[in-house]
Amino acid sequence: MSVEPAIPSPVPSDFIRDIIAADVATNRYAKIVTRFPPEPNGYLHIGHAKSICLNFGIARENHGQCNLRFDDTNPAKEEIAYVDSITTDVQWLISGWADHCLGYKPKGASPALQTIDGKPDYFIAPVGLSTLNSQLSASPSEPFSASSYFDQLYEYALILIKKGKAYVCDLSPEDTDSYRGSPDKPGKDSPFRTRSVEENLDLFTRMKAGEFPNGTRSLRAKIDMAAPNIWLRDPLLYRIRHTAHHHTGDKWCLYPLYDYAHCLSDYLEGITHSICTLEFVDHRPLYDWILANLDLPRALPHQYEFAKLNLGYTIVSKRKLLQLVNEKLVTGWDDPRMPTLSGLRRRGIPASAIRQFVTSVGVTKFDSLTEVAVFENAVRTELNGLAQRRLAVLKPIKLVLTNIPAGEIIECTATNNPQEENPTTRPIALTREVFIESDDFAEVPPPKYFRLKPGGEVRLKYACIIKLDEIVKDATGAVTELRCTADLTTRAGGINVEKKVKGTIHWVSATHCIDAEVRLYDRLFNVAEPAAELDFLRVVNPKSLEVITAKLEASLASATPADRFQFERLGYFALDKDSPLLPSASQLSALSSQFPGKLIFNRTISLKDTWAK
Repeated sequence: MSVEPAIPSPVPSDFIRDIIAADVATNRYAKIVTRFPPEPNGYLHIGHAKSICLNFGIARENHGQCNLRFDDTNPAKEEIAYVDSITTDVQWLISGWADHCLGYKPKGASPALQTIDGKPDYFIAPVGLSTLNSQLSASPSEPFSASSYFDQLYEYALILIKKGKAYVCDLSPEDTDSYRGSPDKPGKDSPFRTRSVEENLDLFTRMKAGEFPNGTRSLRAKIDMAAPNIWLRDPLLYRIRHTAHHHTGDKWCLYPLYDYAHCLSDYLEGITHSICTLEFVDHRPLYDWILANLDLPRALPHQYEFAKLNLGYTIVSKRKLLQLVNEKLVTGWDDPRMPTLSGLRRRGIPASAIRQFVTSVGVTKFDSLTEVAVFENAVRTELNGLAQRRLAVLKPIKLVLTNIPAGEIIECTATNNPQEENPTTRPIALTREVFIESDDFAEVPPPKYFRLKPGGEVRLKYACIIKLDEIVKDATGAVTELRCTADLTTRAGGINVEKKVKGTIHWVSATHCIDAEVRLYDRLFNVAEPAAELDFLRVVNPKSLEVITAKLEASLASATPADRFQFERLGYFALDKDSPLLPSASQLSALSSQFPGKLIFNRTISLKDTWAK
């Protein structure tokens, strides 16, 4: 059983939390219950993270509950693979932070019939507040889903028909849109609006039975075709779709629309605060109308809206992200360049960094563009405290320390993470041959160049000062080797350890290193607002990925996907899921570069913002 963590003080403050604080102060609800209701038609992205953290954060701060519920009412676009990916992403993002607030339901459960004040009612109770431990429970659990309520939603529709609040319409989808009118022009009544209750009940029952083809009939709410709010002009509640559902199979050919299913799903689960993004402001009157016209006995949920996250250099449209996948501009939904939570996780971005970022952005009622540099700085700040330091050379050039005998190993001590309160260290091997970064050498250096140059001195970090004596070239004139002298008296504990030089560079031993594939990821788009482009594919950054073979210190051979590293002077990196199985203990002890398959590391982010002007 997980232990509920303490809530830090102060908690975030915004207009939605102010509303909830007032409700808590007046004991309006026995418990605060929110929900996160994604449609399983794509992967979650950074924009969803704001909603997840808001809904789960509110539950966490008020000792409440947040249900993960799938809005799975459109079988034509939904897949079980998306259900699985969304479940994994949500659990990852809230793990160790708000997983004790995650509400699931008993596996296979649907709302149970009960009587309240003499009225029939339905309610589905959660399994409990600790759902990540459901595997340990005798009763397995699963996320909530609108499809679990199809029977109850159908019963509610029958009630609306009997009350004269809904009717079966035979207009085609095109005519339905045409009759609705425009924001500045009233709509006109459907010729089927005056059907009797008996005829509507008969037709709706036959629709459920599969008697009619797709698009021939729909169920509409009877509200007002002249309403200023176009969403109240007799909106669709049900449509016919002879399509199998990933959850309910072939049981249904009649599926509810989102606006109908959403508010009733909230009610069935006992949601108190239904928090949506701003595009649902105009839908709220319909949300309230459906609930109010069913004479429901329990307290009704209320909808509140906030501004979604718009991030610079990023696209979060599922349709456009799917286009990137289908046109193979990325390797998949979890490509580390994608703004999906799967892609960000694979890139090595910690969940804590995402939570910190979306919390810092705040919750408002006004749409705005957040600079991607704000997100990147949040990632750097988080990784600076988490990441273990390691030595790696991305573009190596060999350097020979001529005064160190072949086969000799000089042990040096490197710091694992200087940000820790009590930093630990590890041994690294200085040998006759090492690799340094090719960018750290210049045969003809520019002014104020403090790295390695002919006759110049630099310090090999954690080791000693070296001096460049000779440059070796091949027949084409390309530099193949740098020959240097190591001043071993400048090592830690040496008599000249205090000797100063202006340049310090990183390195790895040529005989105590491993080869690895390193994927250098960058921003996927070249412009701040790619979604505003007529053809967003034209602004894809052709340099968003560079793949190289690098030399890494041997200790990285035992890296795991959960580890986070700073390759010193280069950036933050994480092991990719495509990496082969880790080497055996005997291979590790041999410190051989001949491991079966190269490890693959992704650059999570550079140490500095290379896009800053």
